[in-house]
Amino acid sequence: MVVSRQWRDIAKDEYFWKCICAKRWPSICKRPPPTLSYHKLYQTFSKPAPPQPLLPPQISFEDLEFYIDLWSEQQLIFSEAISGQNLRNGIKNRPRDISEIITAHLDDPDYKMIMQVEPSFTIPLGHHITVSVLAARRDTNKMACILNRAVFDYIDSNAYRALAYDYLNFSPAHPFISGIRAWVSLLFLDVNNDNIMDVFGIEIDFCDAASSEDEVLWLLDMLDWK
Repeated sequence: MVVSRQWRDIAKDEYFWKCICAKRWPSICKRPPPTLSYHKLYQTFSKPAPPQPLLPPQISFEDLEFYIDLWSEQQLIFSEAISGQNLRNGIKNRPRDISEIITAHLDDPDYKMIMQVEPSFTIPLGHHITVSVLAARRDTNKMACILNRAVFDYIDSNAYRALAYDYLNFSPAHPFISGIRAWVSLLFLDVNNDNIMDVFGIEIDFCDAASSEDEVLWLLDMLDWK
């Protein structure tokens, strides 16, 4: 018990912690920290900070509406407004004619927003396809651009997907955030036609930075809403 009491006394000794801190951060000795005790200083900064839980987002998918437009060679081929809630819910009744690759993709746990296209529409392989996506939020009555005429320059018929991306524009309140992309994928049915892509679904994700629903909502909240 005497030894335990001695250790407790040492643990309370500020000079002891000052020596410990001086070994770790010698510059501390040149000008003492303004408020923290040496003990508190060591406890706070000597180990890597544990990951902090993400605070609840300030918007929800119930606040959001998405406007999706697709062009093929400058001709409008798809145009739809869809609520954030429906985009969040994804595809409930999968078509029969989807490949195992697409099935595995849909079952993948990575977070994604998907809308089912009913009826499906076709795109000739080799056409110049572009997409624009706008978002509106009901809580502030503002809109933001997610993709602006982004080109589907990667079409993988073996994976039954076509992909386009654009860089997100963030609010001036977040000046140090950049280089994050929004991705749109067209999901194809497994049909026996090498020249036609039969689109049954449209997927939006932000895999560069967001892998959960809360992260996606935080990302959307930081956009340059006007």
